[in-house]
Amino acid sequence: MATRIRPLKRDDRRMIIHFVSDQRWATEYAAVFEKEDPKLRYLPFAVQQKQIIVTCNYEARRQGLYKLQKVTEARKRCPEAIIVLGEDLSRFRDASKENYNFLRRFAWSGKVERLGFDEVFIDVSDMVDYNLDMINPNTLHSSFFHLSRQDPTVGFEFDGRRISGHSVPAGTDPLLPRGLSSGFAVDEEHSTLYMRLLVGSHLAQYLRHQLEEHQGYSSTVGISTSKLMSKLVGNVNKPKAQTTLLPPYSSVGTSEGNVTQFLDSHDIGKIPGIGFKSAQRLRDHVLGRPAAFDAGLVYGGTKENVTVKAVRLSASMGFDLLEKLLGGPGVPKGLGLKVWGLINGVDDSEVSKAKDIPQQISIEDSYIKLDTMTAVDKELRMLSRSLLSRIRADLLCVVNDSEAPVEEVGGEDESPDSLPTRQWLAYPRTLRLTTRPRPPLNPDGIRSRTFNRISRSCDMPSLVLNLSSSIEELSERLVQGTLIPLFHRLHPGKSGWVLTLINLCATNISLTATNVRDGAGQDISKMFRRRENIVKNWKVEDGANVATINTGLEGGDKPNLEAAGAFTECVADRNGASEFQNSLDSSGEDNDIWQSDEDTSHIEDICKTCGFPVPIFATAAHDRFHKLPD
Repeated sequence: MATRIRPLKRDDRRMIIHFVSDQRWATEYAAVFEKEDPKLRYLPFAVQQKQIIVTCNYEARRQGLYKLQKVTEARKRCPEAIIVLGEDLSRFRDASKENYNFLRRFAWSGKVERLGFDEVFIDVSDMVDYNLDMINPNTLHSSFFHLSRQDPTVGFEFDGRRISGHSVPAGTDPLLPRGLSSGFAVDEEHSTLYMRLLVGSHLAQYLRHQLEEHQGYSSTVGISTSKLMSKLVGNVNKPKAQTTLLPPYSSVGTSEGNVTQFLDSHDIGKIPGIGFKSAQRLRDHVLGRPAAFDAGLVYGGTKENVTVKAVRLSASMGFDLLEKLLGGPGVPKGLGLKVWGLINGVDDSEVSKAKDIPQQISIEDSYIKLDTMTAVDKELRMLSRSLLSRIRADLLCVVNDSEAPVEEVGGEDESPDSLPTRQWLAYPRTLRLTTRPRPPLNPDGIRSRTFNRISRSCDMPSLVLNLSSSIEELSERLVQGTLIPLFHRLHPGKSGWVLTLINLCATNISLTATNVRDGAGQDISKMFRRRENIVKNWKVEDGANVATINTGLEGGDKPNLEAAGAFTECVADRNGASEFQNSLDSSGEDNDIWQSDEDTSHIEDICKTCGFPVPIFATAAHDRFHKLPD
């Protein structure tokens, strides 16, 4: 049976901008150090973790340093290189979060997705469409991009006649769509797409410059209609640049569209969404034999490149064949169709909406060899401290609750405003421990390359939410009481295992009730605190049988009922009830500060005509009754 080739349709109505640190994931570390010490930008500079180089700046790369290079080799290659320790990731994580929060402020849709430490996708479709409608075709050279729907003065000027930055295909006249400069007949669809990309490119340039001006970080940017294409096209020109993939995206006559032409030259392993194992299976299929790869590195790469075009045009290639090649136990159904779409430039994955609360918090480290309980205990302590710090950093907020009782925020002698309190936005319900055992040597002396992991989970201990104890104290209790027993469930023996990775993950994160934006519901504790502040001025002293009412009035205006009986009578009497309510109103407190769900249907009023008590809700109807003719 011939392989089916399902027709694919790409949705080019979106506009997605991909931001990435100029130096990619690990070199975000270098960017952080360079921001702290600007002179490092012009010196060969690298960051060390354990005994390898995890990142280096462009100056160091020009002198022969590279990622995963041994530190000893790096020092021989470039003795003048400045190499610093980068074991603590907190500063890099904080910098990444700050940049992400800065960019998300500009997005109208809220669709801002962070990937790793240094990548951010922004869906700006609504912003581009809005501004495209506002453009005056007679004054393109002095167009204005509106950053706000409400305030038309907020924005920036741009030249609406040309794409900002670089473009693919290279050498295309920036003033014209590719079709116009190549002899193709450009239809309205391609012209509209070109103008949307043009507007998007100017927004990308503005955001890129704002990020560098206000945050101190330069970036490389790609602009297209999907996450796949914006990410790939952004890699063409870097650092500190931006690239737009120009139309036509679909085939025009006998010529392939720019999407296909651009993708075809990439190695299959460079396509986002196609992992190492899948790429190796596709290489094996195209080559008709196992493709060679570098087995000597921890993160070895392929030694043989197979292009996307070679895979796409190979015999009988289609999503059915891909499903057979890539499927297997544990592989999600539909992977073949997904990969078939990716190698044809079709990616309909959405940019996730920005969330302040992460779905999970994970910390891990990798090793060449970890085979003793002493070493495991040491690593668990280090990882647990990092995990607890991350939980507090990501799930806590500072609440300056001026309405809290004074004693709750530090004593009567201090202002509540001066002592902000911390509140949990969410808390993790599950703790997961994951390890990656190293496989034994094969009979031929070669160790199989594998990334298989095993894990065990348990309920998150409540001690994690204890804010009165230090991180070190909580880490000790977490390791001894939870992580070591969990580890023994994974690896029952005291020896006989060799690990290359340990991961700790706080997951199943649930929102708490809070008054902040991302909370789940409202925190009613604030309501009760406000009520306590109000009613504390109305005190009944049983010993003296005296009721004192303090309405906050000065001197002789302060009512004082000297007997509890008088107080009770005042409440019971209807006229007194009105005076009681009026005294509350005169206290200056807002009666709407908290709402009660109690039934108020029993509250009555006295009819001025007939003198009968009438429920409040029926007074209007009762008045109309008296106005009816006899």
